[in-house]
Amino acid sequence: MFLDLLLRQPCYVLPAFLYLCYLLAMQNIKDFTLKEIEQWLVSFEEKSYKALQIFAWVFNRGVGSFDEMTDLSKELREKLKETFSISKPKIFAIEKSKDGTKKLLLELEDKNYIECVLIPEEDRLTLCISSQVGCPLDCGFCMTGKSGFVRNLKLSEMADQVFAAQGVLSDNHKITNLVLMGMGEPLLNYEEVIKFLNIAIHQKGLGFAPRRVTVSTSGVAPMIERLGRETKVNLAVSLNAATDEIRNRLMPINKKYPLQILLDACRKYPAVRNRHITFEYIMMQDVNDSIKDAERLVELLKGIRCKINLIPFNPFPISEFKRPPEKTILNFQKVLLDNNYVVIIRASKGQDISAECGQLRGKLQG
Repeated sequence: MFLDLLLRQPCYVLPAFLYLCYLLAMQNIKDFTLKEIEQWLVSFEEKSYKALQIFAWVFNRGVGSFDEMTDLSKELREKLKETFSISKPKIFAIEKSKDGTKKLLLELEDKNYIECVLIPEEDRLTLCISSQVGCPLDCGFCMTGKSGFVRNLKLSEMADQVFAAQGVLSDNHKITNLVLMGMGEPLLNYEEVIKFLNIAIHQKGLGFAPRRVTVSTSGVAPMIERLGRETKVNLAVSLNAATDEIRNRLMPINKKYPLQILLDACRKYPAVRNRHITFEYIMMQDVNDSIKDAERLVELLKGIRCKINLIPFNPFPISEFKRPPEKTILNFQKVLLDNNYVVIIRASKGQDISAECGQLRGKLQG
């Protein structure tokens, strides 16, 4: 019935409709891995080695059109144009801090919004990227969880955060490190995240060394060992408590994967033989910042080759938690140092902007 109705429309309606269908059917080439590009080439009776050329143009050089792929034949470029599109990240808003931190709000094709953050330090420039729109975990100290979960991000939407961030930098500045610590839980979007990681560390892809890429998890224990088998990137675990009672309050995922299960998974993480796991510990006044908490943490992490990042809580408007006094933070650190742990107090960045993950998106939705 729909087709009959369509065919009775004026002659100019049908081509417009077909063109719309054509555009909707085109696939974003940034959603394709190197192997998938090879498979596409073979299906068109093209040489599979050309996949690496296409892959490098897309992910390493970041071209915006297939016409720029000058080492490919015109015929192949036409085939690519008929099949694929190349997405261009859309920056909806940017907030800049006095300390150099930049938060970008990106608009996706479906009009959802995600955040990524450029964090400058003395010896590096780190990009913190998102893996989901919103987050399903609802951690008590996190702004993103308050707005709920919408969907997982695609490979292209993670890669485009890198291109968007690099695009706002001057020519003499380059992103040196990637951390998946933005909106969402990376290990709950595992298939797309592992594709992104493999492209991020591929020499002809985004070109980051594995030691400069970190995945942060809230504790999806079954996926931790798999991550370690399938990639060589760094692992960071958002711990934030030394007892199940406190962690249950702060992080509901702990009820499913309590501390013993989580830390057993960390001990089995394959890359732990070569480098430290990072445990992130957000310090909240009168919640998890006592000397007793520090002593429990000492015992909890025994036998795990790790370093600990102490992160004083960065308050946001609807949060019930507060930042501890400086003396409390230093006393907590001393207990850990005295027990031979590597401990860093992470300076809060971007405090004069919407630095807490989800705040800039929250402003838009509010």
